[in-house]
Amino acid sequence: MRFLKRKSTVAFLMALPLILLIAVLVIYPAFYAIYLSSLRKSMASVAWMRNCSWLPDAICTRIPFGNIQFLFTRETFWMVVWQSCLFAITAVIFKALLGFIVAHFVHNIPDKGQRKWRGMLLIPWVIPPAMSTLAWLWLFDPSYSAFNYTLSFFGIGPIPWTGNANWARFSVILVNIWVGAPFFMIMYLAALKSVPDQLYEAAAIDGANWWQRIWYITLPMMRNIIAITALFSTIVTFANFDIVRVLTAGGPIDKTHLFATWAFKIGIEGSDIPLGASVSLFMVPILMVAAIFILRDINQRGNEA
Repeated sequence: MRFLKRKSTVAFLMALPLILLIAVLVIYPAFYAIYLSSLRKSMASVAWMRNCSWLPDAICTRIPFGNIQFLFTRETFWMVVWQSCLFAITAVIFKALLGFIVAHFVHNIPDKGQRKWRGMLLIPWVIPPAMSTLAWLWLFDPSYSAFNYTLSFFGIGPIPWTGNANWARFSVILVNIWVGAPFFMIMYLAALKSVPDQLYEAAAIDGANWWQRIWYITLPMMRNIIAITALFSTIVTFANFDIVRVLTAGGPIDKTHLFATWAFKIGIEGSDIPLGASVSLFMVPILMVAAIFILRDINQRGNEA
């Protein structure tokens, strides 16, 4: 009975439903995906076995994670790796910049008007991405594009928003920025509220201009929030599926595929679940490296403080 009266025991029991939910929805699928990636029951396995024919059959047919090794021989896989990194890094940088600018704009509005602006600016983030992407799909339509119609008044266009590889990449990045920037805005706005006004007043007395106040006061005070928000957004952006799936379906000719969409194409549409699981697992080491660097930097700053 004394064991049940401990605060740590009570806290663990209260968190137990969430722990079980995470175990069922996250941990089990993760280990099952690892198990699937070790299977080779498709034509991809045969192709890989041909690639490793320089090894004895007893070794070649028993190499673990043969699907991952097979992926390394495909040009499309490395194109997806490059596109995913380009998509995530570019989108996160612009979401951070746009969120920072909009957060300052809202922060300088009187308190009475901030609720209205916060509500309106959060709409892109609140709406389900698949639904809002359908509206963007109409804006990018090759025949009835509202963007092309507007640009025609300036003698520009028509632009193949989803028909050209470079424009298609630009389009999916643009939609992701539109969807994700409000999240950065609300996180940065909360961080700005925690910066003491006395610091800005002292800097103004010392003659610091607007840019110096941002560089020497705002950014250092918000550094941890910026890092955590960027890390979380990078993870979500890397695993993005709905925007690319609705807007381009990975086209043209696989030029906009990300890890999630290509894994879906191979695993579900191509009926090669083990190979699709291998594609999705390849995100883990990339995101792990990013998480280690960002969290280590945050930890070092915490120790210095």
